[in-house]
Amino acid sequence: MTDQAGEARDMAAENSDDGVAGKLERIIAGQVRHYRTANGLSASELASRTGMSKAMISKIETASTSCSLTTLQRLADGLKIPVTALFRGADTDRDATFTKNGQGSLTVRSGTQHGHEYRVLGTLKGRTDALEPTLVTLTDASDVFPLFQHPGTEFIYMLAGKMIYGHGAYEYTMEPGDSLLLDGEGPHGPLELMDLPIRFLAVAAK
Repeated sequence: MTDQAGEARDMAAENSDDGVAGKLERIIAGQVRHYRTANGLSASELASRTGMSKAMISKIETASTSCSLTTLQRLADGLKIPVTALFRGADTDRDATFTKNGQGSLTVRSGTQHGHEYRVLGTLKGRTDALEPTLVTLTDASDVFPLFQHPGTEFIYMLAGKMIYGHGAYEYTMEPGDSLLLDGEGPHGPLELMDLPIRFLAVAAK
């Protein structure tokens, strides 16, 4: 009797929103349908697991009703998933940067005067902890190379050419496919350009 009374209350509350398919209702509908089919359950089997009617499961999966908190919990229990999984995708407005091949914004750094090109491949607005990917191209065999120091870490992945890269007291001969992860506080930078042009991806993180 208790389950029937609870279902009656859910039905009464949810029926008042019939015909209103907002963004959240559509997301819940899609998640319930996804997890039900992923578990190999029919609508009738899910209805049995949750103590709801098959008609109610159908309304939920077609976004024809708004679920109460009680109904959401019963669905999650029946599907054996956390309640939060039913809202996955609800908060999708996140910043992203897409950069086409050969594009990206050129930036001037201390190495620019020595023939180094720095092309920033993307930034996220308002994120102080975001990665900073930069495509570095070295085309000048000058004997003068700036050394860099900055907070955080940096990852370098060699794409073309050959160079000796220094970090603190250590030197690394880098060729295509080689990588180096370093502490940005240590002085680092190219020491010798052995095969030009040189291109590598530098990803800094604070």
